[in-house]
Amino acid sequence: MARRLTYRRAATVVAVALMLACATLLVACGGSLGSSGGSGIPGGSGDSNGGESTTSGPAYNMPGSVALVAFNEGAAQTGNECAIDTSQLAQGVVGASARSDARLKFQVVKGEMSYNYDLPGDGTPIIVPINMGDGPYTFRVMQNTSGNNYVELFSVIENVNLSSETAPFLVPNMFVNYNESSAVVAKARELAQGAANQGDVVRNIYQWVVDNITYDHDKAAQLASATYVPDPDATLASGTGICFDYASLGAAMLRSLGIPCQVITGYVSPDDVYHAWNMVYIDGEWISVEISIKPNSWTRVDLTFAASGAASTIGDGTSYTDRYTY
Repeated sequence: MARRLTYRRAATVVAVALMLACATLLVACGGSLGSSGGSGIPGGSGDSNGGESTTSGPAYNMPGSVALVAFNEGAAQTGNECAIDTSQLAQGVVGASARSDARLKFQVVKGEMSYNYDLPGDGTPIIVPINMGDGPYTFRVMQNTSGNNYVELFSVIENVNLSSETAPFLVPNMFVNYNESSAVVAKARELAQGAANQGDVVRNIYQWVVDNITYDHDKAAQLASATYVPDPDATLASGTGICFDYASLGAAMLRSLGIPCQVITGYVSPDDVYHAWNMVYIDGEWISVEISIKPNSWTRVDLTFAASGAASTIGDGTSYTDRYTY
């Protein structure tokens, strides 16, 4: 059974289940965050509790290479200057490209659920996750006509059978972008050296991000009303970012190491601030004063919360409402 303890930081007691949060998805974080401080990781810098963290589970073996996906132009179905690549549906992704002078969206639809992604009009492909489980999907390239009105340019219908529930969250996509030569992959491998199990890996990455990435207030203000696609390598290089950057960075590191990680956007209590965070899936059980991970299940990770001491401005961390998963 997983145990849940409390985490004390800046005189604020916050109950957390391994948090890695930001305050936005495609828009910048709302509210003002505190300054970055120590990690609060048990036994690490900033730990006021002086305890020893405990990890358990099967031995961790670092993958020899990164699981990657890419747009396969040769396998794509085409029409009306659009291309939709469904050759990697089992791996949890679909790709699209198109050419148009008008604004484009790539829409992924399953039943009554849908996701809409900005699609470049210069032919640059995007890769997006298959995040609504198995079943029939419709993939559509949509062109803006006026205001919020769009017309379909090209569509493909396919039945999806994922290789596993976690498949979409073990590979890159447009919001968690990396490759074998990415700096975030090298850093993740460095942090995972000597890890006894997956819990050690998550703890090491959690502590490093908390200690080394600070919140960028200016960037948040500049992007307050703009769409935004994060770049994990850029966040690593600058040492700063908004919440979506935190979530993307954490996901890129963990996925590159073979640990499934989702980027989630939604709302956090008590003021329903729009927010982005991660969910991590690991084997075994990890117990510490900050982190509680249930075996073989998804666990919330909110790094912005811990790194920025933002509980009083982002939310209290006791209630999250999921909206989108990437």
